Amino acid sequence: MFKKTIFLKFFSLYLLIILLLSSSILFFSFKSIKKHYIDSLSNNLAYLGDTLMLKILPLYEAGQYKQIDTIIKTLDKDIHTRITVINTEGFVLADSENDPKNMENHKNRPEIDKALKGETGKALRFSSTASEDMLYIALPIRQNGKITGVLRLSLFLKQINTLLNDLLINIFHIALAVLIITLIMAFIFSKSLSGPIKALSAASAKMAEGDFNTRVYLKNKDEFTRLAESFNFMASEVKASFEKISQQKDELTGIISSMQEGLAVLNKEDVIILVNTAFKNIAGSPEPENKFFWEVMRDNRAVEILKKARRENTGNSGEIELNGRHILFGAGGFGINKEVIVLLHDITELKNLETIKKDFVANVSHELKTPLTAIKGFIETIEDEKELNKHYLSIIKRNIDRLINIVQDLAVLSRVEEKTTAPLLQETGLKSTVENAVKLFEKQIKEKGLNLKLQFSDNFPLIMADPFRLEQLFVNLLDNAVKYTEKGNISVCAEVSGNFVKIEVADTGIGIPKEHLSRIFERFYVVDKSRSRKLGGTGLGLSIVKHIVLLHNGSITAENMPEGTPGTKFTILIPC
Repeated sequence: MFKKTIFLKFFSLYLLIILLLSSSILFFSFKSIKKHYIDSLSNNLAYLGDTLMLKILPLYEAGQYKQIDTIIKTLDKDIHTRITVINTEGFVLADSENDPKNMENHKNRPEIDKALKGETGKALRFSSTASEDMLYIALPIRQNGKITGVLRLSLFLKQINTLLNDLLINIFHIALAVLIITLIMAFIFSKSLSGPIKALSAASAKMAEGDFNTRVYLKNKDEFTRLAESFNFMASEVKASFEKISQQKDELTGIISSMQEGLAVLNKEDVIILVNTAFKNIAGSPEPENKFFWEVMRDNRAVEILKKARRENTGNSGEIELNGRHILFGAGGFGINKEVIVLLHDITELKNLETIKKDFVANVSHELKTPLTAIKGFIETIEDEKELNKHYLSIIKRNIDRLINIVQDLAVLSRVEEKTTAPLLQETGLKSTVENAVKLFEKQIKEKGLNLKLQFSDNFPLIMADPFRLEQLFVNLLDNAVKYTEKGNISVCAEVSGNFVKIEVADTGIGIPKEHLSRIFERFYVVDKSRSRKLGGTGLGLSIVKHIVLLHNGSITAENMPEGTPGTKFTILIPC
């Protein structure tokens, strides 16, 4: 297929314009010259007619038409102009070329008709008498102000056409010379325009193919030179940007490839467009690219997490089982093209360690509880029989009690942490639960002379909770409050706050140093180890409290009373 270059487009346009202008100039100039020349000839014939009128008018008035015919035939040889005299009836009285008697009536000729009306008649037409094209000028003959005839002068147009043809040839030669010169200039100008454009186009094509070292250098100092300089600057910037992007891409590819977590990128149709090796290994699919996500990971839970993430337009995660392994599945990272990043983290080993830990705690609790209980029984028996050994035996007994408490708390903590065991939720009266827990500490409260205050709002509603674990929660909090409060008050206050029940357990005890507040819910963490051992604390009570609150989808915080006021306050929020 013929390809139109920019040069050909420019040159064709200039050629078309030049041809149109040249032909227009040639046509209109020739037409104008021809008109001007015929008008000049017409005027000359009119002047000649006025001169002849003076000579033939006396003869015409005398009716000497033959003498007029003789005179005009003689003049025709000298002036090469046909002369005709016609009366008002249109009959030819004298003619320089033909016998008047043989000529037809001329009254219907337009120039004759106009002359009979008192005007100068003019016509350009074919003569049936002479059988040639002729130019006619007719003048009225007046006698005493009355038109009595017509004097007509005419020229053969072949003479005019010969002259005009010579003139046309000269004009054509001039126009052709101008056309050739103009075309040469148009060719040069088109080359000067298309050359830089062609160079820029070739350089752009090379850069599109990846050759960022290509440059364009032009000699002329014009707009194309500035465009070439801009192109060169753009090429250098694109090269630098491309190198930077390539480096970043290599770094990103290296990071993604080295990730232990499986990574996949999905488009808006959930088709996998990018994966790393870890994803292939975890998903068990050697070639997951360009496949739908659900074709690669046939897990309903994973599909639900992905759908929820798209529906809520936020990150979402959850645990799934895939090929016999525990996987933490996450989806999120929505961009302009609605792409999703999927992360697979193999937590099988962590789950195994968690199971081992739970089994260990449960086994230790079971294995230690029985012998320790037996030892305690024997010590109590010896204590009754050996009065002298009571002091030492009491020390042994107190430490064995502490070991038993630790084992019991470990067993409780193991059960609380077991996520597969859901709390037995039922409508529970919070006030009665607290009162049941208080009964266990009435003796200690009375012995220390503490003031216990329970404050619940009127018509306090029932809440959905596990009554056994909720009572266990208050037992641990009240146990701490009684142990570490020597004088003053212990209070339990509860109220409804929005969609939550707000519970505050406060005391006027020794308080907790600020640096320890953030860690008191950790297992086996105690603020004062010597005091804790003396009071029989295990360091697990608050950890148990925290896990019970979490099982109820609540939260717990601890804080000291305002400065200058002794004591600690625990605030618990549980959904209604």
